[in-house]
Amino acid sequence: MLLVYTHKITPRLRYTFKQICTRILGIPVSFTTKVEDFIAHSSLKMSYTRQPLGKEFFIRSHDLLFEQGLSDVETKVSVWEDTKCFFPNGEQSALPFDIFAASFYLLSRYEEYLPHVKDEFGRFTAEESLAFNNGFLRQPVVDIWAFKFREALEDQFSKFLFPERQFKITPVIDVPNAYSYKLKSIMRTIGGTFNDLFRFRLKDIYKRYSVIFGFQNDPYDTFNYIINKQKQVKDKFIFFFLIGDFSTYDKNINAQKSKFISLIKEVGDYSKIGLKASYFALDNLSILKTEKLRMESIINQDLCASRQSYSKLNLPESYRNLVELEIPEDFTMGYINHIGFRAGTCTPFFFFDLDYEIQTPLRINTYHVLDYALLKYQSSLDKKMHLNQIIKSVKNVNGEFVSVFHNYTFGTSETWKDYKEFFNIILESTNETNT
Repeated sequence: MLLVYTHKITPRLRYTFKQICTRILGIPVSFTTKVEDFIAHSSLKMSYTRQPLGKEFFIRSHDLLFEQGLSDVETKVSVWEDTKCFFPNGEQSALPFDIFAASFYLLSRYEEYLPHVKDEFGRFTAEESLAFNNGFLRQPVVDIWAFKFREALEDQFSKFLFPERQFKITPVIDVPNAYSYKLKSIMRTIGGTFNDLFRFRLKDIYKRYSVIFGFQNDPYDTFNYIINKQKQVKDKFIFFFLIGDFSTYDKNINAQKSKFISLIKEVGDYSKIGLKASYFALDNLSILKTEKLRMESIINQDLCASRQSYSKLNLPESYRNLVELEIPEDFTMGYINHIGFRAGTCTPFFFFDLDYEIQTPLRINTYHVLDYALLKYQSSLDKKMHLNQIIKSVKNVNGEFVSVFHNYTFGTSETWKDYKEFFNIILESTNETNT
């Protein structure tokens, strides 16, 4: 166990140290404000305060973990060996930066509470982030800093054996529309037909009715392919089905249709099932609760996770709604147009509510690549290179790589022609050693 001496034990301090020490490094941690208890401790120990007590392992603290509320925090980013960091803390400190304060800044999404420019859907964009503007979006810096901290501890406590964690993957399958043509109402089918006629898309009309009459497979019906892939790997996929009411933004199958319900149940025999919240559920607790109960009635068990439509988050309201409904995990946080680490980490963490200064029970799983983010690269070779780079950055810290692909990504559309290969790269990454 690591004992931390500090002048004040705060919720922010407990939250950050437990994330870095326990969840990333696998070391239990406790805290004390009593010098005599610190001196008596015979195993791992360190002081985290303004000045060292003596010659102990000491990291000089920034004020951030001892404050409440939001303030105008200066975040001047500097190069640190093979990475970057902020909150420098002087020569006496065992590390040149306060990695705990810096980690809290990123994990709490402190910058997303500050004034920023949103996109057309009201989302926080990568271009507004500290990581993007300082060139470390592609690095899981919180995990990298944690392992630098571990190296420093190993130098001081050479007999202590640190546990090792294993690289893993969590493939997310987003299902905003299970089928392109199947199970659609007569009105939607007629409307789609007239739309194709108006745009002279005669091939689409032929395809639509070939699917409806059973002569062709629906282009979005890739579930057998995905489940076959699930059978080949030990890490569980998680499917997020949209079952909200039809609207301008949400156009999935009616959740009352028995064949759609059967599909969700069949997928649930092999993979985890989560709820893709509808667009209007994002800010409406009542709608979100209805959709949660609807999904639980289909899968006959408590909902394990959610994902917000359009990867939209309104902090802290979006997460407070999930906490209110006792949804344990969320997979929304990430950037739709950029590969990288929105919260600076490849380790799941708990949502810290900055307004109430508490750690909540909601577990946040950030995704690191969305299929749409790869579209910005022109060639298949470039897409593959960038995908491999981000996987390698997670493997270097034995983290958890989370990708988001859609069911239609594995269809026959020319747009997604190489994405089965990219998905295989992710699945096969667990069989390779770090290079």
